[in-house]
Amino acid sequence: MYAVEMSGDHKTVIHGNPNQYVKLNVGGSLHYTTIGTLTKHDNMLRAMFSGRMEVLTDSEGWILIDRCGKHFGTILNFLRDGSVPLPDNPCELVELLHEAKYYLIQELVDACESALKKKEKDVEPICRVPLITSLREEQLLISSTSKPVVKLLINRHNNKYSYTSTSDDNLLKNIELFDKLSLRFSGRVLFIKDVIGSNEICCWSFHGHGKKIAEVCCTSIVYATDKKHTKVEFPEARIYEETLNILLYENRNGPDMELMQATSTRGAVAMTTYTSDDEDDHRRSSVCTREAPHLGRLRSNKHQT
Repeated sequence: MYAVEMSGDHKTVIHGNPNQYVKLNVGGSLHYTTIGTLTKHDNMLRAMFSGRMEVLTDSEGWILIDRCGKHFGTILNFLRDGSVPLPDNPCELVELLHEAKYYLIQELVDACESALKKKEKDVEPICRVPLITSLREEQLLISSTSKPVVKLLINRHNNKYSYTSTSDDNLLKNIELFDKLSLRFSGRVLFIKDVIGSNEICCWSFHGHGKKIAEVCCTSIVYATDKKHTKVEFPEARIYEETLNILLYENRNGPDMELMQATSTRGAVAMTTYTSDDEDDHRRSSVCTREAPHLGRLRSNKHQT
């Protein structure tokens, strides 16, 4: 058996052969291991079980360690093998890290910290929308990114007058559309939100290659019989249009202007398409135009005769 040198009530100094076993009570968790395992690496346990420190024992010979015993089995396995499977749960990984730091097991500390950093990267949100804190920050974000930018300025408290009955609903619809577009195009477009900006209440702006390309203001002043009201609108089709147009600025050389016009509803107005009835009317008007000179000559000849 290992030699015990008494130095006070229930306090002992451990000496012994590396192959000899000791009984450990770590916070109520009981473990049975060799002195060789505990002194294998340069850490606090080696100091405790190589005679350099006193340890506390109970009446049955269990060596008492005032720590939580939940992860002590993992600690022992690491001392035995030099490596150990780490917990998947981040909270348990942090607990193990604290125990490794207490026992001064630097290799296990490094392994736990590396695993925690990896988990932080793994859980990084796919869709992230910055909240603007200043005009300078906004300009830096827009100028430094290689992506097109869509910004929503939303600030209900900028209003000087009372809102119309549908304004609050339309404010929410603008915010909901912004969130949906953020999720859909998060990998291609940088979406930013401004809640402390200018005097605007609800305004979309679209940026490409560091410049503002388009803007959709959703507020207007309407005049009632007795006073002014602020009206918030929800121009959904226009917002979708400008969002799709801004995707063309993913290209470093800029968008194709013909393609911009083709995808724009404003440009498409000039390219009117006719239904079957419209085509018939269009043909009739063309025929009448062509026949008009002949009818004029016939009337002229009849008048002369």
